[in-house]
Amino acid sequence: MDEVLISRAIVESYMKDFTEALDVDVAIAGAGPAGLITAYYLAKEHVRVAVFERQLRVGGGMPGGGMMFNKIVLQEEGKQILDEFDVSVSEYSKGYYIGDSLEATSSICARAIKAGAKVFNLISVEDVMIRGDKRIAGLVLNWSAVSWSKLHVDPLTVRCKVALDATGHDAEVCRIVVKKLGPRLKTETGDVMGEGSMWAEKGESEIMENTREVYPGLLVAGMTANAAFGSPRMGAIFGGMLLSGKKAAELAIGLVRSR
Repeated sequence: MDEVLISRAIVESYMKDFTEALDVDVAIAGAGPAGLITAYYLAKEHVRVAVFERQLRVGGGMPGGGMMFNKIVLQEEGKQILDEFDVSVSEYSKGYYIGDSLEATSSICARAIKAGAKVFNLISVEDVMIRGDKRIAGLVLNWSAVSWSKLHVDPLTVRCKVALDATGHDAEVCRIVVKKLGPRLKTETGDVMGEGSMWAEKGESEIMENTREVYPGLLVAGMTANAAFGSPRMGAIFGGMLLSGKKAAELAIGLVRSR
């Protein structure tokens, strides 16, 4: 075995993918369930999409299920999406379905990549690109290890027609926009309103309405949507997350085509 050949294969193939991902239609921050679902449906429609995940693993909170019990609950609409990914789901009680969180995470990620989405882990979004019309025009990236180590290393950028904040509870990209541009989000306060306390029914019902453009060129999906607009968290029921990701893909396609 030639160690240099192995290293060259990794570096050259990765840099080819990364270079191509520097100019895409849609750039997604966060490879949780909503981000991956969005990437899957975009790639299916031949939209150029790249996902940037800060952590080593993908899936956000889904792999942990509820309190590290690797099971998730879905309603009928969410089950229908997992059916498309051939994830085994069984009815626990009328209208409540149970699935394996690890099977769901791995299946969604694998299908998104096979559909053509590029997923890059261990990359953080530390800023946004803004152009003359004050529209989001891209994301500013750095290795997660750089921020964890508090090193001063200049970042790189990815240009996009539409960006999606799917970073979860912290709504990181939205907070960057507020920090750099002031409270100009399309929320009641113009700021990230913060998620409310646990209320599964209300959180699930409001997540679809909250999945929308929160700033010109920036969509929100998943828990980011509820955090941005002040809706409750919902715990280990994941149907709304999947449905939000699918809606975000539909909205992104419309925005990409309009540009």
